[in-house]
Amino acid sequence: MDTFDNPTGKRLASLSLAALGVVFGDIGTSPLYALRECFHGDFGIAVTHENVLGVLSLIFWALMLIVSFKYLTMVLRADHDGEGGVLALTTLVKPRREHMTKGAWILIILGLFAACLLYGDGMITPAISVLSAVEGLGHITPLFNPYILHITLAILIILFLLQRHGTAKVGTLFGPVILIWMTTLALLGLHQVIKNPSVFAAILPWHGLHFLIANKVHGFVVLGAVFLVATGAEAIYADLGHFGRKPIRLTWFFLALPALLLNYFGQGAHLLAAPQDAFHPFYAIVPRWAIIPMVVLATMATIVASQAVITGAFSLTSQAVQLGYLPRLRVTHTSSTHMGQIYVAPVNWLLMICTVGLVLGFQTSSRLAAAYGVAVTASMLVTATLFYVVMRRRWEWKLPVAVGLTALFFSVDFSFFAANMTKIAHGAWFPLVIALLVLAVMLTWERGSEILAERAQGLTRPLDAFLKEITDNPPKRVPGQAVFLTRSHNTVPVAMIQNLRHNKVLHSEVYFLNIRTEQIPRVPNFEKIEMERFGSGVRRVIAHFGYMEEPTVALIFALCKDKGVNVDINTASFFLGREKLTVGDPPAMSRWRSSLYLFLARNGMDPAAFFDIPSEQVIEVGARLQI
Repeated sequence: MDTFDNPTGKRLASLSLAALGVVFGDIGTSPLYALRECFHGDFGIAVTHENVLGVLSLIFWALMLIVSFKYLTMVLRADHDGEGGVLALTTLVKPRREHMTKGAWILIILGLFAACLLYGDGMITPAISVLSAVEGLGHITPLFNPYILHITLAILIILFLLQRHGTAKVGTLFGPVILIWMTTLALLGLHQVIKNPSVFAAILPWHGLHFLIANKVHGFVVLGAVFLVATGAEAIYADLGHFGRKPIRLTWFFLALPALLLNYFGQGAHLLAAPQDAFHPFYAIVPRWAIIPMVVLATMATIVASQAVITGAFSLTSQAVQLGYLPRLRVTHTSSTHMGQIYVAPVNWLLMICTVGLVLGFQTSSRLAAAYGVAVTASMLVTATLFYVVMRRRWEWKLPVAVGLTALFFSVDFSFFAANMTKIAHGAWFPLVIALLVLAVMLTWERGSEILAERAQGLTRPLDAFLKEITDNPPKRVPGQAVFLTRSHNTVPVAMIQNLRHNKVLHSEVYFLNIRTEQIPRVPNFEKIEMERFGSGVRRVIAHFGYMEEPTVALIFALCKDKGVNVDINTASFFLGREKLTVGDPPAMSRWRSSLYLFLARNGMDPAAFFDIPSEQVIEVGARLQI
């Protein structure tokens, strides 16, 4: 079910305004550079009447087929308990481990790769958006040109430095800023199309087809630039859980889409009259007196768009940690009222370094545009593949319907993907390399954790055997409550075995706590806790959390009170295993992957901090394991 089930009135208006700022910031700033790249980029084509109508036709149908039909009409239906995004879609098609097949593993790896591609997108979007906005200063006076790069870098660095403070105070401005931006886009475009309404002929699809046929290879390559108009489409799906379907669809069809189309057609109308302005058609349609406020507004809009992408990278990282694809990282909640506002320091600094490096390396937004698009088109292809599985397995749609829709999606997505692949030598390799590196980290961490769990099994014993042993040969008991974190619900944690071996005592109340992350976004509180009582004062607690939730021992034992168990976390002792990891000879994985796992394990958060366990009550028991 949708998290925001059919909102109405003020609630709908509030969500729609918020969605405008967060969901459509990225796609909403594309007019700054998309049409320009079609005619003035590295692969730009001549500004002729036929070419302008052809490009506008391709832009119109790209927005209609990819954004309006594929994502807004179809893919948005595939929510995972209200959550969207390629990672949620991946968990939606993921079977239980005992039913895992080779085909299922391929789908999961594809889904993870698509999610990893969004990190590359999160680096390029702030760079190209802010740089393209600041380049407008050159239209005021050429004296600004030497300082454009410096101003862009200053804005981006400040943006990343402010992330740790959160966006709660300025977040309320996101919607109004993009509302003003979209309204301005529409008015600028309307002014131009009134002068030359013939550009609306581009709505007819044969203008686009004629463009591709007439220009052959060059026309196909220009598709890579046309795709820039749809680069924010994946973000629309990813933000489903924050706003719900109705506000997102309402905002798109009644505001964002008309504003974008009017602006693109307005730029096209101006190019028909002044082809020499192809070097920056967006600022060319801005009245001379409005250039300075327009640069300011464009910069504000691109900051909003960048903020949304950065926050999306934080959310993606948090989900990956909970699903076991990344080591534990400190996730700081920067708002007490909005759970989506989080901060992950390592991701923030990595994004900042790469974004600054991209600006310094590419120098102009036109060169950056050459690196843009491959990541998003690849992600869209994966989304179409996973969506087919959902249609067939989850919704049980008939084969002709599912195949027909997927064929349509693939024909459009693959055309844009192939066109963008021509940019590989011009910088498009960058997001692919970033995605492959992150994917290698995720798969290494998941596999290494599985190996570690298998090795830890050799140091422990089944729970049933342990209970029989302490019943037949009871150890000395001491008053108090002891909580032992365990990876498995049916084995005794290594910390318990080591504690009994060395200290030879057992607390009067013993709790084996197994915290599980389920393949759903959230677990209702009344379903979170499983409690089982054994003899000899031993209890087993299994806590279930969704991958969008943050498990803490305070919440777990607060919910345990409903089960008749009262654990005082201020006095209880928490026993945690502290594994000393070494690379085996031979290693369980390749040596570089084993070394990578050790590096990740040493730099990840310890369980005490991650689960918010009072540090003064933690007792760590060591064990040596080889990976």
